[in-house]
Amino acid sequence: MHRILTTLGCALTVALATAWSVAPPPDVARPAPTTVRTHDGPVRGTAHDGYRTFDGIPYAKPPVGSLRWAPPRPASAWSGTWEATRPRSACPQPAGEVPGGSTDEDCLHVNITTPDDAGPARPRPVIVWLHGGGFTTGAGSSYDAHRMATRGNVVVVTVDYRLGALGFLAHSGLPGSGTFGLADQQAALRWVRAEIGAFGGDAHDVTLAGESAGGYSVCAQLASPAAGGLFDRAIIESGPCTGSPDRPFAPSSVPLSTARAQGEDLAARVGCGSARDAAACLRRVGVSRLLAAQDGDQHPSYGTPLLAVDPAAALTAGRLRRVPVLIGHNHDEGDGWAAGFVLAGHPVTPDTWPDIARSFFPSPGQARAIVRAYPVHRTDGGPVFGAVIGDADFACPTARTEALLATRTPVWRYEFADEHAPPLTPGTSPFPLGAPHASELPYLFDLGGRPRALTGAQHRLADAMIDYWTRFARTADPNAPTSRHWPRQTVLSLAPDHIAPTHTSRSRHHCPFWNAMSEHGAPPHGSRETL
Repeated sequence: MHRILTTLGCALTVALATAWSVAPPPDVARPAPTTVRTHDGPVRGTAHDGYRTFDGIPYAKPPVGSLRWAPPRPASAWSGTWEATRPRSACPQPAGEVPGGSTDEDCLHVNITTPDDAGPARPRPVIVWLHGGGFTTGAGSSYDAHRMATRGNVVVVTVDYRLGALGFLAHSGLPGSGTFGLADQQAALRWVRAEIGAFGGDAHDVTLAGESAGGYSVCAQLASPAAGGLFDRAIIESGPCTGSPDRPFAPSSVPLSTARAQGEDLAARVGCGSARDAAACLRRVGVSRLLAAQDGDQHPSYGTPLLAVDPAAALTAGRLRRVPVLIGHNHDEGDGWAAGFVLAGHPVTPDTWPDIARSFFPSPGQARAIVRAYPVHRTDGGPVFGAVIGDADFACPTARTEALLATRTPVWRYEFADEHAPPLTPGTSPFPLGAPHASELPYLFDLGGRPRALTGAQHRLADAMIDYWTRFARTADPNAPTSRHWPRQTVLSLAPDHIAPTHTSRSRHHCPFWNAMSEHGAPPHGSRETL
């Protein structure tokens, strides 16, 4: 059952991503080009109404041949002018967010959106965005950032990094393997420090931000000594630093020994298990075959040169980099997965609920405690199951992350709570989804270039969120005299026409999941004793 749920979670991530597919360009006159000079050569982008975009700029050499499963190398200079007027290939991944998937390993690019009047003489704060997708799918080009750039007066950089086995396979024959996707992110940050001034960005005012796997990547970079000095603030959306593999719907990292065992299995599946030179054999395997052989869920490895310890352990020990943090989750994180479970023919009823709970919490005492803390009545099984997923994997770990961070650095926490958030997937849900995983993203970006249909109140909420996010990037404080004050040590509830601090969100003192676990001697999820 646990594997079914994990697989379902991955499938739903793909379904969610499909809704973000990049829209075809509208049939309108093309805007005039614009050119910027970088150290590698001139780059031609596109001028729009109030902003400019530069898509598909290489920040590292293509990781092909001997550079497959190797640290990223700086991009080579080019002759002529680099055409940055369209997105380049996404990193290899199965079909989903990228229609038809991708098998192109030449994928280490950044996409830049900058306000018209930003320039070296008037640099703007920079937000570097790491996409989600379970470390398996996703593309920086899916996130149209023009609203954030123009309203917030910031430069936004979205990043493509290696995914799946090509980014996170660990194997004893591949030195440094297990975290090459994270190494790509660091290479992109180094590129930003060196080059963003030419695009009107302030290289000394960089906020690293991400959602889901991208949010957890921010945690990993906070824990990685190699990322020191590469960013100044952090935004973590639905990717708490206390993630753990036994909570399969949230991102996490795994021990290097576990990852290497999985890597040996993959090597055997692609015919390299008994090869004298496994690394050379693996580098000859076609991308399509690797994608077919990799597991549905991917994780960075800790115990590597880049990520020495689990971010959860580093957080508990006070060893995360001390930069201001904005962190949060959505009110109904788990409802999308729970709805998919029900639609797949697995009703959650008073009779089936104890078995489903045991699939997540094998200890009989813990499962019974969960069933008591989250009782299922005749018709509410789906939302109850969603609440357990949301609390166990996102809400309570986010509260734990905030509580630990707040002892050492300024932290602001939010809960996105628009119960009528536009759905990200087609079809009819068996119950209202509220504000599920990723539903805050259309308020910050036009996903796939398609603005979502928002009500007037939702547009105001989107503007308020962009204002909070970009003020934080500018000053390390999301507040302004004209906005609803967001005090520390509270949670700001973000809902249309109701933006207010609340003490009723999941917190270290108000979390039924933690309370149920504590009844049976289990420490709060993400505490050092659970690692």
